[in-house]
Amino acid sequence: MKKFFLTNLFFLLTLNILIKSFWILGIDRDVQNALSADVYGMYYALFNFTYLFNIILDFGITNYNNRTIAQHTQLLKKYFARIVPLKFALAAIYCVIVLISGCILGYSCFQVKLLAWMCVTQILQSFVSYLRSNITSLMMFKTDSVISVLDRSLLILFCGIILWNGNLRPHFRIEHFVYIQTLTMFITFLTALIVCLVKTGHIKLKWNFAFNLHILKDGLPYAVLGLLMACYNRMDSVMLLALVDDGGVSSGIYASGFRLVDSANMIAYLFSVILLPLIAKMIKENQKINSVVGAAFHLLLIITLGFVAISICYATELMESLYNKHIAESAIVFKILSFCFIPISMTYIFGTVLTANGSLKYLNLIAGLGMVMNIGLNFILIPLFKENGAATTSLITQSVTAILQAWLALKIFKIKFKWSYCLKILLFVLLVVIIAYSIRFIALNWIIRIIITLSLIVIAAFVTKIFSIKDIKALIS
Repeated sequence: MKKFFLTNLFFLLTLNILIKSFWILGIDRDVQNALSADVYGMYYALFNFTYLFNIILDFGITNYNNRTIAQHTQLLKKYFARIVPLKFALAAIYCVIVLISGCILGYSCFQVKLLAWMCVTQILQSFVSYLRSNITSLMMFKTDSVISVLDRSLLILFCGIILWNGNLRPHFRIEHFVYIQTLTMFITFLTALIVCLVKTGHIKLKWNFAFNLHILKDGLPYAVLGLLMACYNRMDSVMLLALVDDGGVSSGIYASGFRLVDSANMIAYLFSVILLPLIAKMIKENQKINSVVGAAFHLLLIITLGFVAISICYATELMESLYNKHIAESAIVFKILSFCFIPISMTYIFGTVLTANGSLKYLNLIAGLGMVMNIGLNFILIPLFKENGAATTSLITQSVTAILQAWLALKIFKIKFKWSYCLKILLFVLLVVIIAYSIRFIALNWIIRIIITLSLIVIAAFVTKIFSIKDIKALIS
């Protein structure tokens, strides 16, 4: 299982890092540079606003389905035929609520128009997530990996045609970006649907009220968890737009600082894509999960510490290479938010373990605490420190919830660490700090210094036995 996990994880990571890095550095950054900070800030806040209501779209169905089908694959055809009509009904309710909420908040006609298109994109994204939950439940991780980067690949193609054309770029507007996102997500949806239909065969959709009620009831804990996590993960930019009267500039600066962190978070999220069905299956078969969880923890530890070290030492250089405005402000936000990558990564491991185990009651209590902390601290810190206040709030909230989830997962599965292991981890952390700080002052190009730093961090991981040659041999044997 450990080898199966690592092999599929490396394929998933490689594909996503190649495509999504090009998207972030080559296209997404260019979109923000082509637009003013207030326009992009407005778009970013609206996007996160639609994200807050995703509980209605999904209602916990995706995670519930992923765990259930992984443990009982024979239910795929039955569930598929009944869940799809239910999701269409939830999509209609979602659209009505989001648009009415936008009108109540006083959004302009143009903003409501963008909201409507974003709603369509979110609906398609929700369907893609559900379809992918079936694909991963069948352990088709490589197929899922290709689908996971399809929308970004198409976005690179379509946006690149506009942004890299001297005649078309001056006419680029935020609404064009929104339309293209909808189109690429629709193509991705069709692709995922075809893959699922190949596995299920002919499907006759059925509206079954009793079944739907059962699914919604069983999915409710997952839905509540999704809502609470969305609130403390996505509320910052929405509250910035509401509490700071600067036309969305603070929200735009926050978005600039958050972009690389959000991209790094996607790497951690990919771990959960494989971990959830895999651990759910292992729990059902009474297999020990320690080796798989340990492998995931060690790999993410190397990635997170490397990212944070680079972010702190080269924040200004990274922001200068990405943007052409608000560099200093974005660099400060980026430094604060980069630390969030550590607790977020731990959440994607230990939170996923708890989800696979069905420990939703405890997860919801922790997430509820996170939401209350996030909203309360934002009301205090945003008026005082604007985007920096929002970033600090995010760091505090993510850290508290991650620590609680890790403690709970270790307690439930009775995973204990020896003092020697803890000292090994501390030694690795210390080496990362020394390496990053020392290389910072070498008279070389900053990109070369980053490459040297990351290379030495990987070597340090082998020296401290965080990762070993034996693990590499297990992958290729």
